[in-house]
Amino acid sequence: MLILKLLKESFSFAINALIVNKLRTFLSLLGITIGIFAIISVYTMVDALEKGIKDSIASLGDNVVYVMKWPWSFDPDQPWWEYMQRPQPTTNEFREVKRMSMGAEAVAMYIRGSRTIKYKSNSLENVNFIGVSYEYNQVADVNVEEGRYFTEVETNSGSPVVVIGASVGEKLFGGLEPMGRQLKFMGRNLTVIGMMKKEGESMLGNSNDDQIIIPINFARTLFNERSESLNLTISVKAKEHVSNADLMDELTGIMRSIRKLKPKEKDNFALNELDMLSKGFDSLFSIVNIAGGIIGIFSIIVGGFSIANIMFVSVKERTNIIGIQKALGAKNYFILFQFLFESIFLCLVGGLVGLLIIFIGTLILTYGAGFEVFLTMENVTLGISISVIIGLISGFIPAWGASRMDPVEAIRQ
Repeated sequence: MLILKLLKESFSFAINALIVNKLRTFLSLLGITIGIFAIISVYTMVDALEKGIKDSIASLGDNVVYVMKWPWSFDPDQPWWEYMQRPQPTTNEFREVKRMSMGAEAVAMYIRGSRTIKYKSNSLENVNFIGVSYEYNQVADVNVEEGRYFTEVETNSGSPVVVIGASVGEKLFGGLEPMGRQLKFMGRNLTVIGMMKKEGESMLGNSNDDQIIIPINFARTLFNERSESLNLTISVKAKEHVSNADLMDELTGIMRSIRKLKPKEKDNFALNELDMLSKGFDSLFSIVNIAGGIIGIFSIIVGGFSIANIMFVSVKERTNIIGIQKALGAKNYFILFQFLFESIFLCLVGGLVGLLIIFIGTLILTYGAGFEVFLTMENVTLGISISVIIGLISGFIPAWGASRMDPVEAIRQ
């Protein structure tokens, strides 16, 4: 009952301080509001970006290893010219990896590039194309909504067929049904047999909407697969019970065997996995979080000083009341708790206003701008915790001074 009474009286004093001195309270709370807004808004945006990028990476397959010429992260101790001298993966190596790998669920090969495509008088420039082997849809996300994917016969024979992205279909054919129509690609006719589901652009820009997929054996009739610009890649998807580390060990042995490398020779190929990208982004987001936290801390410090100032003023204005309370038997801890509660309450109000502004901003960005942003419970808890801590620190010295007052001297003032 004593604790409840103490809370009630402290709450009444805090509300009274807010109401009686509106301008002073507003200016004091503004610092806390800005500080919480600065810190939590940065963390909220970083969380949204991190989720978007990791979702984009996950859509590429988190259990896939890519055999390539170039690594995604370079060894600073290895000269650049050694990377330049590496050979491109070949079709024969793809077949050998497919034959020899025991940990692979699927092995695919593809080349990438960009060219102009046409349909009658319409044309699209710099459209991304992928020349793929039949197993490509088993290692990558190819969601065909209309029509179908290639058959194995079409892929192996290099049939002039194509699966197009949703945006390509809309821009090239307008309102016409794309299925069965022919588009021109490097002077050759390609029959549209499928169109992929519209995805929208991901954070990494790896959407299927603006690209076309063709059989790799058809692409080989138009391009030299050893061309550096095409960057031929062998992608290997691990079996369910096989880890990426085990698969990479196996692929290292297979590729060294295929290329007849001696035990002391360095690998002349790269094995890349999406975890490399995730780790790179993790370090980037950590730096951004630290920078945002530092910026927010300065705002919080300013807000903390303003709360401390308002508490000193509050103690000064209520000195005679403190003296009367102590003369009537109020304990030191009662006075201490009363002013501490007021300080924490003021900071909490400022912090909640900052969180409310962030929440409104997330709704505007998500539903107005189409960029999904979310305020997590972890960030809400962090914002409230920071507000309480700042209130505790800012109000302690004024509250301690109030609790140590001599009742006679306090009443005289």
